[in-house]
Amino acid sequence: MKSIEIDRNKRLKDEPRKGHNRWHPDVTPVLEVDPGEEVVLETRDASDSQVKPHMTVDDMGGLDTKVAHPLTGPVYVKGAQPGDLLEIEYLDIVAQPRGWTRFRPGSGFLRDIFTEPYLVHWEMSDGWATSPQLPGVRIPDGSFMGTAGIAPSHAQMEEWTRREADLVARGGTAVPPDPEDAVPSGGAIANEGLRTIPPRENCGNVDIKQLTKGSKLFIPVNVDGALYSAGDGHFAQGDGECCITAIEMGATASVRFQLHKGEAQRLGMKMPRFSHSGYFLPPQWAAPRNFIATMGMPIRDDGTQEGEDLTLAARNALINMIDLLQERGWTREQAYIICSVAVDLRISNVVDLPNVTVSAFLPEDIFQG
Repeated sequence: MKSIEIDRNKRLKDEPRKGHNRWHPDVTPVLEVDPGEEVVLETRDASDSQVKPHMTVDDMGGLDTKVAHPLTGPVYVKGAQPGDLLEIEYLDIVAQPRGWTRFRPGSGFLRDIFTEPYLVHWEMSDGWATSPQLPGVRIPDGSFMGTAGIAPSHAQMEEWTRREADLVARGGTAVPPDPEDAVPSGGAIANEGLRTIPPRENCGNVDIKQLTKGSKLFIPVNVDGALYSAGDGHFAQGDGECCITAIEMGATASVRFQLHKGEAQRLGMKMPRFSHSGYFLPPQWAAPRNFIATMGMPIRDDGTQEGEDLTLAARNALINMIDLLQERGWTREQAYIICSVAVDLRISNVVDLPNVTVSAFLPEDIFQG
């Protein structure tokens, strides 16, 4: 079995031949494999190993801010060509023993409400994550790769850069290319490479919690060899990852590649797909069993009725869940963290206008005693 091993005591910039943190078609492959081969990838967490167990929230200001996400790879899949469909099967995802969750000013779904930074450390053992900052909470192992994808073509990279710049010009939010903290450093990859923050057609930072062991990810190939990379392991996450981080961790992913020749072109397929032949988590957690949920509808605080606004409905469902957790004795900050790692935001209806509805599901069994 082929592998890419890393030194977990080093940052990506200290091992630049093992990975990268910008999407670009000219990143040099680390490994070549045949379809059907199994590959093991050791990965770093989203902070590039900067967050240490002894740190407090006061230490966060000194971190490099544009390193996310350090990716291990790329892996060149022999025979892959544009128009093919690459299948990535996740054979196993093994967590490192420590992780963290944080939010910071200007980030997260409720960034206008949570304007001060907050940090929680986790310890993972026997299939559970626990934290001294959240006594009595126990989160089950749902390990997956938050960021995984393949290289864009030059044409795609240019088009995606253009469309995101246009969004910013229209008042939206996007992160343009930036060479600061880039790996590889210098040159076209650092200056032109796409930041890994948003997911795109090449997959990337989709943060889909169902991509656990046994899942299959399908991505249309854009360049010869596909150039697959992965990183940003999550031990657990709620659907939505609302505070902007899950239980972030280093991980070891075992994957197997299959190639479906010409299939993406034949189907006219532009976006990734994924599947799982079993339960992505044990059924009592996937469903979940024993839950309480809050609802949100597109009604503003001042009573203004909006229509078909799922973002506002999701916001209200989340705020209502934070209120519920505060009623139980958690601080507002603790509640926001619990929501990000364990609460699932799900669309309940999109047709009963004007009040489309989003529900926030909290599994009660995360609370011990």
